[in-house]
Amino acid sequence: MTRAIPVGLGGRAYEVLVGRDLLDQAGARIAPFLKRPRTAVVSDETVWRLHGERLTAALTAAGIEAHPVIVAPGEQTKSFEGLADVTDRLLALELDRGDIVTAFGGGVVGDLAGFAAAVYKRGIDFVQIPTTLLAQVDSSVGGKTAIDTPRGKNLVGAFHQPRLVLADLSVLDTLSEREMRAGYAEVIKYGLLGDRDFFEWLEANGGKVLTREPGALAHAVARSIEMKAEIVAEDEREQGRRALLNLGHTFAHALEAETGYGATLLHGEAVGVGQALAFRFSAELGLCSGQDAERATRGIAAAGLPVRLAETPGHPFDAGRLVHHMAQDKKAEGGKLTFILARGLGRAFTARDVDAEAVRRFLVAEGARG
Repeated sequence: MTRAIPVGLGGRAYEVLVGRDLLDQAGARIAPFLKRPRTAVVSDETVWRLHGERLTAALTAAGIEAHPVIVAPGEQTKSFEGLADVTDRLLALELDRGDIVTAFGGGVVGDLAGFAAAVYKRGIDFVQIPTTLLAQVDSSVGGKTAIDTPRGKNLVGAFHQPRLVLADLSVLDTLSEREMRAGYAEVIKYGLLGDRDFFEWLEANGGKVLTREPGALAHAVARSIEMKAEIVAEDEREQGRRALLNLGHTFAHALEAETGYGATLLHGEAVGVGQALAFRFSAELGLCSGQDAERATRGIAAAGLPVRLAETPGHPFDAGRLVHHMAQDKKAEGGKLTFILARGLGRAFTARDVDAEAVRRFLVAEGARG
């Protein structure tokens, strides 16, 4: 069964379709958005090797020419150099502003292709076909596109909404166990930030999600997207409630910066430990109970994700360097640190003017070098 989840943004509204074997319907689903029957498909080498033939066949069956733009896999591709490469290859294809880019891959490809579409000839449309659990439940929905810089993650980008998102659960069959765990960090995030019932459902059914039991996986993906869509429709440009989607990310991005944005520490792994740290920091500040912080920590750990600095690839970390990275975070304003913290399970909120020294002391207590 395919579920259609609307992202209500007025004239820029679109649907996220969730179901199995949507890839085989991609041509028919994308065709209504095309002014001429062709699309540039931005993908990475791994995804294209696994699924490129299947997507090409679906597009061809609908009379659509597929022009692959294949990039190297990995976070390092999300860079100025990667952006220049992709936009140059789009120009070589002589795409015009009526054409569409298809982003076919995980979060890196979606962010990079979406940003390329946002700036190519001052903006052309794009479609998201996310191929990882993390991309399906988070990065493909909501129009955030960006690249990384040596100074931080996602610091250069644009809000550019897709015309359509196809979340095909069947492509997750080829995903590694590590990538499934990384994606699960973003699934449990929705329970932790705003839906305690969903968190409790994951406590009971998270193992089924990770083993890709069809019913559990479909529910977890659809519920995550429902929450993301609702929040994006309310606050597209992250001026208010949408910031809650960054639960754990201030810690996570600092850890990623220290480990070089590579395979050493995947984004979802960083988000997992970041959320555990955010809950324990909330408890340290007296904002939530120690019991809730430990329950959140156990829920994340049950997925095989790191929840403490000592378990995190790249340990030991320097507390001062981590705080420095946090000061460069997009949510920081006027030199003050901003965190998403929690008053309990499902009760996240934005905390501004967080004391940097309190963060440093907390990190030292968590095992970072002073």
